[in-house]
Amino acid sequence: MGNRRIKVTLVKSKFGRGARQLACVHGLGLRRIHQTVELEETPAVRGMVNKVSHLVRVEVS
Repeated sequence: MGNRRIKVTLVKSKFGRGARQLACVHGLGLRRIHQTVELEETPAVRGMVNKVSHLVRVEVS
């Protein structure tokens, strides 16, 4: 059961969002629009992605 990786890209601005959404975006390691980070798919990461799904694009690798 290998460790699955996902690529998360911030595609919409994080400004004007609530504190919880900002915390999720920062927790994913995203700072700028169009920045992509590669993360291990864990329940915690998946939960953060679900909370800000309208701001990010996800690719499973």
